[in-house]
Amino acid sequence: MPRKVNRKGRKARPQRWGWLRRSLFLIGFSGLALGALAAVVYWMRASAYDLSQVGAMPERSIVLDSDGQEIGRLHGENRITLSLEEVSPHFIDALLAREDSRFWSHPGVDVIGVTRAMVRNVAARRFREGASTLTQQLARNTFPLGGHNLDRKLLELFVALRIERHFSKRSILEHYINRIYYGSGLYGVETASRTYFAKPAADLTLGEAALLAGLIRSPNRFSPLRNPQGAQRERDTVLGRMQQVRKITPGEAEVARAEPVRAPTRKLTSFQDNYAMDAVRRELDLLLEDSQVEEGGLRIYTTLDPALQRASEQVLEKQLRAIEARSGYPHLKRQGPVVDDSDPPYLQGAVVVIDHRSGGLRAIVGGREYRESKFNRALHAQRQVGSTFKPFVYLAAFERGLLPTTLIADGALRPGEVRGASGWSPGNSDGEFGGMLPAAQGLIRSRNTMTVRVGEQAGLAGVLATAAEVGLGENLPRQHAVYLGGFEGTPLGLASAYTVLANRGLRRQTYLIERIDDPSGRPLYRAAHIERRVIEEADAWLVTSTLEKVFDGGTASSASALGWKAPAAGKTGTTDDYHDAWFAGYSSSLTCVVWVGFDTPKTIVPRGFGATLALPAWVGVQRAADERRYPRTAFRAPRGLRQCDVCAVSGLLANSGCRAAGTARGIALPPERIPEEGCREHSERVPFTEQIPGIFRRLFR
Repeated sequence: MPRKVNRKGRKARPQRWGWLRRSLFLIGFSGLALGALAAVVYWMRASAYDLSQVGAMPERSIVLDSDGQEIGRLHGENRITLSLEEVSPHFIDALLAREDSRFWSHPGVDVIGVTRAMVRNVAARRFREGASTLTQQLARNTFPLGGHNLDRKLLELFVALRIERHFSKRSILEHYINRIYYGSGLYGVETASRTYFAKPAADLTLGEAALLAGLIRSPNRFSPLRNPQGAQRERDTVLGRMQQVRKITPGEAEVARAEPVRAPTRKLTSFQDNYAMDAVRRELDLLLEDSQVEEGGLRIYTTLDPALQRASEQVLEKQLRAIEARSGYPHLKRQGPVVDDSDPPYLQGAVVVIDHRSGGLRAIVGGREYRESKFNRALHAQRQVGSTFKPFVYLAAFERGLLPTTLIADGALRPGEVRGASGWSPGNSDGEFGGMLPAAQGLIRSRNTMTVRVGEQAGLAGVLATAAEVGLGENLPRQHAVYLGGFEGTPLGLASAYTVLANRGLRRQTYLIERIDDPSGRPLYRAAHIERRVIEEADAWLVTSTLEKVFDGGTASSASALGWKAPAAGKTGTTDDYHDAWFAGYSSSLTCVVWVGFDTPKTIVPRGFGATLALPAWVGVQRAADERRYPRTAFRAPRGLRQCDVCAVSGLLANSGCRAAGTARGIALPPERIPEEGCREHSERVPFTEQIPGIFRRLFR
């Protein structure tokens, strides 16, 4: 085969550099192949991440009141998510100018930015500048991609490319602004705006928006809480960048730079500082698993009434200050805060308000100031209930046939009169005795000796059984001192028991949380609204109609002077040595219990009765309740009440002998409570013709 010749007829020389070209080709091809293989591997690794997690951001659980309005947030990450439309345009412009000016045009990776960063890093001979887009930042803020190395950077790049294919630019930007970490446990621009500027992100000024954008790269280092000067420098840098990319004019930048940077003055808290929210947290711990609670994102619908809650807190504090202002008050007064002291030395109190028509708790005040003492006395203070228990002693007796008109001796207890407690002989608080009085007067005037005798008519077992029916039977000792409230209970427990009287014998479940939804809106819990009849309506009515008279000539008669004019029923309570002062009562809508005392029991003030120490707060709370929401109508009597005359001695139908003896009493009773038999105590004074119907009834029963 002839050799190739050139144009001059000379033989052609072999290519000297052919081997080099072939080597370069092989190297280039191998590099491309390896790059393609690496791309496939990283794309496969990136495909393992669930992109639905990009928008699944944990945030605090939202607590809502009885009207569905937000009243606070608990647990979870301190984040409030929002849409782009709810953010100031100033912040969007500041964010993009600082972090990713070509956001709207790149596919998730900014090639121009990467090239520029590489050149600058090579020139500086060290890594001094990154080129992460917002999408890449969103990728690493969402998924655990690894440490600060090349592998993580490449994985981040491919995850960002997937995010760009899966979400719109607006969605990516929206997810990013809600994921930003601002230090101090703050997540998202809304939470940061509310914390640092006490305003929603929609209302951020240009200077405030630039400051928040400037914190993103090093939120702890430049936080206004720790470094206001550093925060200001970052803000001014962002303003300069905004001016450079022509998002603002030089004049606008100058005005924004003139805004002072002030550290927020209010204390950052992880949840609302009040006893009602404390009760919500405790209830959640009982209803849900720990993991469900701690992850946050729940919507918790409660029965709370914020207006009534605030009013109850204010009324209690006002009353306690009035007690401390009394001449000669012997104890330390509340002056300044006693932070995180579980046993503050000053006078305390508690208030519980229940809407007994539903069972929902409307207000819970567990002390004077939650920030000074976390102990929630409304839920956990075990204190002697004293005379507030007496209505249930009379209820037990009414259930067993006693009538309010029946005469009971208000005199000293005789030795052996109380079966099984011969050495126990309590007297009345005033040291006086009133002779024979209608049973109702013993409750209206809170007579101890009469209450003991009424309790003996019902029997200790009967009183304990009735207490259990209304929810007070858990800690009751089998001792006769129970008649006078000689046992401990909580304000919440006592209030729940009184709702049975207010509901005419129906025991409705007292509850705080109406329902709980998970972050996707699926129900996790719904209140059962359990109710059952535990007391006959007629017996509950006898107690209520008696307790109404406590406000009219009884131990709560001072309520009218305090401004309370509406129908109500209630009972004062005072324990030995005036350690505890109570008032428990109800209107047609609300049951309210007020307790006043010290955490370490001691005499509050000499002769510190419930009527003077606790009743004013009860009146204040009830008056603060909105009449449109909580009507104050007359109590509804059972249907078909019939007027009859009964003998105050025997409790049976009065006859002419009773009328002659002056023991006949008129009373309206339900038909089932009207005695079937006539009085036998005065039968000798009754003509035989009047005795015949009773004789026949006894013969043919």
